[in-house]
Formats: sequence, C-alpha cells, structure tokens
Amino acid sequence: MTVDEALVKYCLRLGDDAMILGHRLSELCSKGPYLEEDIALTNISLDLFGQTRMMYTTAGELEGKGRKEDDFAYNRLEPEFENVLLVEQPNGHFGNTIARQLIFSVFYYHLFSELKNSPNENLAAFAAKSVKETTYHMRHSAEWVVRLGDGTEESHWRIKDALNEIWSYRHELFEQDEVDTTLVEAGLIPDTTTLKARFENSIKEVLDRATIDEVAEGWKATGGRRGHHSEYLGHILPIFQSIPRTYPDSTWS
Repeated sequence: MTVDEALVKYCLRLGDDAMILGHRLSELCSKGPYLEEDIALTNISLDLFGQTRMMYTTAGELEGKGRKEDDFAYNRLEPEFENVLLVEQPNGHFGNTIARQLIFSVFYYHLFSELKNSPNENLAAFAAKSVKETTYHMRHSAEWVVRLGDGTEESHWRIKDALNEIWSYRHELFEQDEVDTTLVEAGLIPDTTTLKARFENSIKEVLDRATIDEVAEGWKATGGRRGHHSEYLGHILPIFQSIPRTYPDSTWS
C-alpha cells in the first residue's frame, strides 16, 4: 500500500466515524431532555458533519477520481464504510448517548492534539480545527457523566450501566492495520498505541469525579475498520441515502 492510498483510506475512516455518530446524534433533535441540551446535542452533530465534509473532500482530492463528499456519503454500500462499531450503537436512553460520546470524544481529543502537528497540511489543518470542537464535546459529555454519576441513586446506576455496555467498543479505536502502519512509518499520523495511557487517564479522572468504580470489561468489539458492521449500520444508511439513490439527478431549485 502506498502512502497516498493509505491517506485516502485514513481520511475516509475519520469521515465515516464522524458522519455515523453525527447521524446518531441528529436522531435526537427535538428529543433532548430539555431545550438547552437538545440544542447542545444538535450542535455536536453539526460539528461532526463539518468534520465529515472536510475529510471526504480531502479524500476525493487525494484519490483523483472525481468523487465528491456526496459520493462518499450517499453512493457507498455498507461494507465500504470503515467506521468503528462504537458510533453505530443506538442512542438508547440519555446515559447511553453520553457514555458513547465520552469514549469517542476523549479518544479523538488526544488523537487530534497530536495530529495537528502532522507534516501533511490537510491533516494538520483538519486536526487543528477539529480539536477545538472536540474539546467542547469531551467537556460536555464528561460533565454529564459526573452529574449523573454523582447524582441520585438511579442516575448513578444508569450511567454506570451505560458505560459498562459501551466500554468494550473502545478497543477498535486503538487497533492498527496496514493503513495506520504505513502512515505512522511515514511520520504523517501518531501511533494510537501511544495515546492509550492518556485516554485511560482521562476516562479515569472523569469516573473518579463521578464516583464510579472500575468499568466492567466485556467482549472485544471489532470489525468496523474492515467493513464488518453491526446490524445497526444497515438501518442507518438507507435513512440518509434513500433520496439521492431514488433521485440521483435531483438538484436544489
């Protein structure tokens, strides 16, 4: 695999992660527990879609086949998406949504903090912009985990149970394959294995504040980066691909 081929795949993966989670959060529009939180979740969704557009556009330019952001979003089949399984998981109750967001945001905060120093101008510019947004996403989800964990007896067990359910999905964020090793060896992206200790320390700090003891370890969720997804992605894609697939030549008048 060449560096350019790896770069295209890497950009698509970043875009896929952001788009699928952005869609999940968009499902909560008008369904937040109260108005301010409804707006907050919608804004996080919009930030993620902005990150998606940047990475899909960059991937198209690097690929050189004339594909645009809409082509990557609307004209790929399920096995062609390489997002992690974490982002496909259902919103569930509010605690489930926040637990998922915490794991995602903490990982990407540490990744973007390193990636902004990449010698690749596109990746560096993307990470420099995205780390500012992700810092807010991380703080927002962390404060909610603390409020729920250190709140009532019911809120405590609900957020702890939500973290137990989603915790094993973190492994895939740190997995590496030929795409990652090619770019790491080229000095273009950070080695995610070096981020794991920082990730775990950040999570532990939040859990300590939330009076939550060690989160339970379950089965190791993996496969998304290879196009092997949960049943949930098969329900997600038709929702936002239906119109452009049904009317491929339609335009806004």
